[in-house]
Amino acid sequence: MAKLKVTAAQMVSDARARVEEIETTDLIAMLNDPNVVVVDIRDVRERQRSGFIPGSVHAPRGMIEFWVDPDSPYFKEVFAQDGKKFVLHCASGWRSAITTATLQDMGFQAAHLKEGFSTWEKQGGSVEFPETKP
Repeated sequence: MAKLKVTAAQMVSDARARVEEIETTDLIAMLNDPNVVVVDIRDVRERQRSGFIPGSVHAPRGMIEFWVDPDSPYFKEVFAQDGKKFVLHCASGWRSAITTATLQDMGFQAAHLKEGFSTWEKQGGSVEFPETKP
């Protein structure tokens, strides 16, 4: 295999250097703020297995750029809310850092949860689980 020009670790590091990172305890404190929208970019299976932040919007990593773009046929109105602070998260903060940087490149302002969902429950964050089908 040819050597990569940029490693995934370097992409995460570069993204973290230029995006707003929010600590877990700070996001827990922000949950009741109606101007904060938490966006879970994890795979649906991760949400089923580990649960999710109550009230979070699920926008899978593979679709989020299309969901925030008003010119895309996949655009979602939740991302058209003016005056909202969007905070993305994944499991460990890697995917959300890269995604936040990409969205900023598109002109969409967002922040991300620095350590991801991995520390959420340990630091006192509540978790909900999707309803299971009978």
